[in-house]
Amino acid sequence: MATTDKASPRDRLLDAADQLFYRDGVSIGVEALCRTAGVSKRSMYQLFESKDEMLAASLERRLPRYQAQLTPADPVAGTPRGRILHVFEQVAKASTAPDYRGCPYLAVLVELKDPEHPASQVARVAKERLAETFRTQAEEGGARDPGLLARQLMLIFDGASARAGARVERLDDGLATATVTALMDAAGMR
Repeated sequence: MATTDKASPRDRLLDAADQLFYRDGVSIGVEALCRTAGVSKRSMYQLFESKDEMLAASLERRLPRYQAQLTPADPVAGTPRGRILHVFEQVAKASTAPDYRGCPYLAVLVELKDPEHPASQVARVAKERLAETFRTQAEEGGARDPGLLARQLMLIFDGASARAGARVERLDDGLATATVTALMDAAGMR
């Protein structure tokens, strides 16, 4: 995501944060963020109290785009089973991009290891929303234990995203969707 001169300094910083944190990790320095955004450090600190606050704001800003990517165009069409499979099909599709690094929210949780960090809190909300979506779909689809199935689906989602992001697994061969289908079958989901 390239920054533009017409964007505000705040937007340029958030664009740079989104790009660099995802590509290089949360340890990227303020100097690199400011250079990429074309904003002085002084201006950055006038807009954000800290790099941590900027990271959290960047993740918050990304959340609607992330959720839209995983949601079918018509979220009430199809079956609960189909809506769950859609999530995994989208991840498989995204994973083929050369710049795919896995789930950005999982990456932040793993890198930071601090549950009180503002970015960890945003990331946890993102993961909880996805788990709740899985639980709701599992319940609507008649799964025997929707909560358990949602947890299992999150393990598959996070594991598949991490392995594909690390380039040790390919998701475009149907492995994740086949695994998810087997879990839904075992849970008695229609």
